[in-house]
Amino acid sequence: MAPLPLPPPNPSSNQGASSLSIAMVVNNKVDSLSYDVEAPPAQAPMTPAVVSAPPTPRGEAAAAPAMTTTAAAVELHKVSVPERRSTAKALRQRLAEVFFPDDPLHQFKNQSSARRLVLALQYFFPIFHWGSDYSLRLLRSDVVSGLTIASLAIPQARTRNLITHTRHYSSFVPPLIYSLLGSSRDLAVGPVSIASLVMGSMLRQAVSPDQEPILYLQLAFTSTFFAGVFQASLGFLRLGFIVDFLSKATLTGFMGGAAIIVSLQQLKGLLGIIHFTSQMGFVQVMHSVIKHHDEWSWQTILMGVAFLAVLLTTRHISARNPKLFWVSAAAPLTSVIISTIISFVSKAHGISVIGDLPKGLNPPSANMLTFSGSYVGLALNTGIMTGILSAVNYSAGCKTAVSNIVMASAVLVTLLFLMPLFHYTPNVILSAIIITAVIGLIDVRGAARLWKVDKLDFLACMAAFLGVLLVSVQMGLAIAVSISLFKILLQVTRPNMVVKGVVPGTASYRSMAQYREAMRVPSFLVVGVESAIYFANSMYLGERIMRFLREEDERAAKCNQCPVRCIILDMSAVAAIDTSGLDALAELKKVLEKRNIELVLANPVGSVTERLYNSVVGKTFGSDRVFFSVAEAVAAAPHKTQP
Repeated sequence: MAPLPLPPPNPSSNQGASSLSIAMVVNNKVDSLSYDVEAPPAQAPMTPAVVSAPPTPRGEAAAAPAMTTTAAAVELHKVSVPERRSTAKALRQRLAEVFFPDDPLHQFKNQSSARRLVLALQYFFPIFHWGSDYSLRLLRSDVVSGLTIASLAIPQARTRNLITHTRHYSSFVPPLIYSLLGSSRDLAVGPVSIASLVMGSMLRQAVSPDQEPILYLQLAFTSTFFAGVFQASLGFLRLGFIVDFLSKATLTGFMGGAAIIVSLQQLKGLLGIIHFTSQMGFVQVMHSVIKHHDEWSWQTILMGVAFLAVLLTTRHISARNPKLFWVSAAAPLTSVIISTIISFVSKAHGISVIGDLPKGLNPPSANMLTFSGSYVGLALNTGIMTGILSAVNYSAGCKTAVSNIVMASAVLVTLLFLMPLFHYTPNVILSAIIITAVIGLIDVRGAARLWKVDKLDFLACMAAFLGVLLVSVQMGLAIAVSISLFKILLQVTRPNMVVKGVVPGTASYRSMAQYREAMRVPSFLVVGVESAIYFANSMYLGERIMRFLREEDERAAKCNQCPVRCIILDMSAVAAIDTSGLDALAELKKVLEKRNIELVLANPVGSVTERLYNSVVGKTFGSDRVFFSVAEAVAAAPHKTQP
């Protein structure tokens, strides 16, 4: 039905207010409503739909020239209920949204059997997907990347405190497997410093690698097995969304603290200290460094500072000019070669070197797994904690998973033939490489942005950072998870709610705290709820609306205006509602009816409408109190609220 012309506006308009006329079409009849609305201050911009900064406090006594705002004819629309679904169908659709939001089987629909077989091979073995498009242009980047990661494998493997011949095995087999089964082009598979330090620290609390080396090695293998099972379970059961509970802010703090912890562990090699603490806390490490200052070696410090400066400089060059990524990518391997030559020529005078490393591959270690005894719980906890940590190698310049093949090949050749060449490689250069590799995890600019945008996120970031730095990596991770969950609970239990007003020249109602030109409609209180309504926030919902009502009545009395006679709950941002939320709405309606105040709902989404009409609460409201939009609710509700 086309909008009908409006009757003339009400001539009785007060100074400092606007006369709002609305034509309402109901049952092919036109009703004309005219009442005063509060005008904004004279200096407030009146351009419709202009986003502005939060307003300054409005002066109640400020007057504005009288003006007339005429709204288009409002035709009432019925709020539709979604198509009825069976319980099984609704449950199936909900589970699909939770566990398969990307619809991974979509590519198999409407395909021939042969094509489905090809797609299945590409799905389970991604190498068949990107391998057909591989070119020599990509090979150059992958070779540089693979050699770079291989040069990092030795220093990172040495942080694991395991028996010598097991240190580099994890840099050989896993990358080959991942190049066939992995889908990420940027993920490097192999030993990770922070994960190695966490594993070593947790196991050392119960077992000494010096006194019980075999048991320590068994627990290390078993923990690694549990870490793999944990990560595989997340993928197979489609539970990757659990990791989403770690917010970006807490991850920024956690990774920054972990990077500093890893760097502090390298002070042993960077300063040439022989006796060093096995603890990872900032206080314990610094105490050990100062306590053993007599062990500092000036030759080691000089070489370490020089190569660290070179590595950081090359990193800066590549960051400033991405085309020169190969400068920082080749720097670690080049530094290892040059430092080894220097150490060999000088006979490593005053500089600690790696020493003898056995050649050959490690035999299969399945027989080293242990699932009995009193240490199984320790291995399980260590494995889960280690499984949460991972690392990326995009900065190395890799383009495809071929970089993992190159890395594994380089490590294999090294294990078989080149291990004796590392005899004179200084430990200090390995420490410098690790510091350079992890320093990029310290995101100072990201923390500064958090402070500028969201102070609560910044506090979460710093709490996780200090937890890792001052207590332990495990405690820092626990703090990060706890803060993330607390923030979620805070947002769920205390959702954002706003008072809305009509934007002149439109039928749109917006937050009055955001839009200075939005105007109140006397006798109406429009409240927007910007969250789902659950049992956790249903009580807060009622309390907050009653507070809005009290504040609005106090303001109306001060301005000599009519009190609120109708509350319109804008539910356009309410994504879901449970039975507790429905009961809270019904209870709020009863409380307001005792005060001769109507409660109506506007623009509920499909799932909310479905639950509303399937419950007794829906019958309580009735179809005449649930509206298509706030504008229609304002147009219709006055018939019931006029004294």
